[in-house]
Amino acid sequence: MSTIADLRLPAAETALATTFERVPRATFELESSVSKTRPSLWVTGVDRETADDAFAADPSVETTELLVETDARLLYDVTFADETDADRLWNDLLADGGSLLEARATDGWWRMTVRYRDRKQLCDAYDRLVERGINADLRRVTDVTDTDGHETRLTPEQQEALEAALEYGYFEIPRGVSMEELADELGISHQALSERFRRAYETLVDAELQPAETKSRPNSSRPN
Repeated sequence: MSTIADLRLPAAETALATTFERVPRATFELESSVSKTRPSLWVTGVDRETADDAFAADPSVETTELLVETDARLLYDVTFADETDADRLWNDLLADGGSLLEARATDGWWRMTVRYRDRKQLCDAYDRLVERGINADLRRVTDVTDTDGHETRLTPEQQEALEAALEYGYFEIPRGVSMEELADELGISHQALSERFRRAYETLVDAELQPAETKSRPNSSRPN
């Protein structure tokens, strides 16, 4: 059994506090396919020059590298400084083997989805946050039980991709494997693996959010 937790954490007490002071309307979202060893963040709602200045002024950020620039958003590789609140945040959340599935920050709040082996591991991580004075808001806890005969709406290809990602440490920070390396392990292209992840995330979120009475209905379309 594993446990998936949705948490809300104030940026002022965790990561990118100064950046948010400089660009309060910006949105930051963890990229799940680019960086091999560092978190990569999509930034929207702000231009490049303003984003660069905000990162440069933030003591929690050691270095940034712009990877992608479009009209709508920017993608940065980010190195957080050691022993800062940001660095300690990842350690508190993931110290016992937790896997960061999603992280998004807007309006001064981080919203994160983390997978743990069990509820005890989640409780230990939560206690570490509280002990550091972080106002951690645990929004939702979902226990996922793997048993024989368990019905899943994931295709075999999607399930294989997620299981491999967990096995090789893809969801860890820093990553144990890059998207390209994981795709090679599975014998598929980077683009195909990225699409499997996207479809799998969509399926899992849909299964979690839809009304309980509809969850037992068969899935008529199961894309790879």
